[in-house]
Amino acid sequence: MALKKENKTDNQPGFLPELSIVIPLFNEEQSLKELTQLITNAVEGFTFEIIFVDDGSEDSSWNVITGLSDQYDGIKAIRFRRNHGKSDALQAGFEAATGSYIITIDADLQDDPCEIPQLVAILKDGADMVSGWKKVRHDPLTKTIPSRFFNAVTRLVTGIKLHDFNCGLKAYRKEVTDSIFLYGEMHRYVPLLAKWKGFGNITEKVVKHHPRKYGKTKFGISRFLNGFLDLLTLLFVNRYMRRPMHFFGLFGVLFLIAGSVISSWLAYLKIFMGEPLANRPLLFLGILLIVVGVQFFSIGFLGEMINKGQIEHQKPDISERISIGDEQN
Repeated sequence: MALKKENKTDNQPGFLPELSIVIPLFNEEQSLKELTQLITNAVEGFTFEIIFVDDGSEDSSWNVITGLSDQYDGIKAIRFRRNHGKSDALQAGFEAATGSYIITIDADLQDDPCEIPQLVAILKDGADMVSGWKKVRHDPLTKTIPSRFFNAVTRLVTGIKLHDFNCGLKAYRKEVTDSIFLYGEMHRYVPLLAKWKGFGNITEKVVKHHPRKYGKTKFGISRFLNGFLDLLTLLFVNRYMRRPMHFFGLFGVLFLIAGSVISSWLAYLKIFMGEPLANRPLLFLGILLIVVGVQFFSIGFLGEMINKGQIEHQKPDISERISIGDEQN
């Protein structure tokens, strides 16, 4: 359990907590003290650590976290000098976590820490990952309607039957977080990434959702657009990374066939019917389709030559992080 600083028995070298609670945050100075107390009360009986990841906050969030680290044992903190996004913040937290079970929770107090013990119990029963489902939401329609559409499309495309991919309250076995890498808006698709890594026991639990108490939402419609683009990227990379010709070659064949059919028909008209072709837009379309088809084939061949089944992801530079409370650093 997290203890006051006068007792440091749980903070000795080699100690591994049962839970690692990762909290990404951006400008949440008002809620951090209350959140820490709620978490401490909710997980009493567990040994745990709390990992705050300050994603370049512009308010006094870092000062609040520093004060909490002086007050409580088991507090770790990572600070980005600029805003990178939630996925990078979560990834930093996952890398710093040492617990057997990893819990993620947003810092805005809309997620209820009292749900954590039940999520952990589901993991102990054999689940690889548990995703929270905000069945009753206390958000404006401008946020809930796009969210429902986003979740419906994601369920359809990925085949994973979760109702709320974007819920910040999730629980994982450490093997899951150690096996994935997050960037961009990929935090929305952790269930999909986990499934691709072989962790098939993914479930969900209805969790309480509270109205925002402090600050303002970081939600924007562009986040859903970016999320869909990242979903397309994920699907493409997973299916065609090792076989790019299967994707580009398919389109190349289709364009070449269409262009060849058009060009052959026009050649027949010119040779056997004597019809002029200079004033036919179809001529330029046929040529265009053939050229595009050849280009798709060329891209596919280049992809096969230079792509060896590896993707390099851009991590935030380690010099952009300031850490406290981690004896390993």
